Amino acid sequence: MKTTNEYSIGEYFIAVALIMLIFGLIFGVLASANYIFPAYSKNWLGFVQLRPLHVSSIMFFILIGASGCVYSSFNIISPYKINNSLAKLQLGCWILSIIFILFSYFNSKFGGREYWEFPPKYAILIAFTWLLFIINVIRIIRETKEKPVYIWMWATGIFFFILTFSENYLWQFPYFREHFVKDMTIQWKANGSLVGSWNQLIYGTSFFLIEKISKNKSYAKSNLAFVMYFLGLFNLMFNWGHHIYTLPTDSYVRYVSYIVSMTEWIFLARIIYTFRKNLTEAQKLFHHFPYRFLFASEIWVFLNLSLALVMSVPAFNLYTHGTHVTVAHAMGTTIGINTMILLGACFEFLKPETDLLSNGSKLLKFFFWSFQITLFVFWITLIIMGIKKGLWQMGNQSDSFNMMMSTLHGEFQVFVVSGFMLMISLVVIIISLLNSFFRNHFQFKTI
Repeated sequence: MKTTNEYSIGEYFIAVALIMLIFGLIFGVLASANYIFPAYSKNWLGFVQLRPLHVSSIMFFILIGASGCVYSSFNIISPYKINNSLAKLQLGCWILSIIFILFSYFNSKFGGREYWEFPPKYAILIAFTWLLFIINVIRIIRETKEKPVYIWMWATGIFFFILTFSENYLWQFPYFREHFVKDMTIQWKANGSLVGSWNQLIYGTSFFLIEKISKNKSYAKSNLAFVMYFLGLFNLMFNWGHHIYTLPTDSYVRYVSYIVSMTEWIFLARIIYTFRKNLTEAQKLFHHFPYRFLFASEIWVFLNLSLALVMSVPAFNLYTHGTHVTVAHAMGTTIGINTMILLGACFEFLKPETDLLSNGSKLLKFFFWSFQITLFVFWITLIIMGIKKGLWQMGNQSDSFNMMMSTLHGEFQVFVVSGFMLMISLVVIIISLLNSFFRNHFQFKTI
């Protein structure tokens, strides 16, 4: 049997992350079905439980998947330097955390806040898990001679995550909890910075993939790449400003932070575009699916950037805040950008059979495009629902909330169906990746 030393320990993280993505998709579809069948699940698993099950599963996919990509990348850059014992303990703690947290949701035991709705005591285990990650990465970075931009991005994302994750729980102290404006400002600031932290891990992975696929190290050492890194760092610390339009805080913080976050995405799109132009035809064919997913992430950067620019205008934000437009932006970022990059990395590290003449490759190609089309329909439907709700909540209409929601029944049906098709497309792609993982790690060979 192949040992973990023959392959990166990061591949085990990636496999667990992909399983969590499947769970997240299933919980998401079940939760969305409540929009057209409000009472179908109330006797066994209601929306109140399904929503955090979905959100937490997707977050675990991103965090564990990004960790696995960092380990797999370092395994290529600096082989045999990863402490597998620490990494195994880290993965074991992640799995233990997931079991405790999902079990608590199934039993309707909450106690946390947005994104982290599980009882706060489980946050201690997650913090310990991340500290193990920090220790391991510090060791690897110290032994790595060259430090291109993606290493700086990974280090920044890892350290800022534990900082903002801790900040997220300041509400446990009465000094913060008893002052509403202070409490909400810190809470939204922490959540925004958390997203910036894992974006650093994922964007860093995209730079590594660009370098590996193109075999050109200039991308990750260019001035433009480091400018983006510093913009990303500024983004991580200040991009939360647009979340607090409705709170009585200084407006300049909101405007500057959102401009910075948008500039970062423009640089990312520019770098990926340059990479795409310079690839030779042979390299495109050999790294077919990683290239496809990176290219798809570029398209979604553009789409989500366009939506974000509209949302950043205060007059429009009054209509979009708290509606499905915000959900569309979150979905576009999480699925369209983060998931696309992570799936591209999964294809590069797990290397499933994607020979262009094989039936498997034709199937993957079909579901790749099905994924893109259904995600776009899903995204557009959320925007339409958000616009209608925004017009209702800002207008002087006499219609009740229930009457307004009833007018969205057609959109809800498209939302649920496209979400279901999105799940099917992604699950087929994930199964291909997991099949490759199990074949590589658990297949006996005869000599």
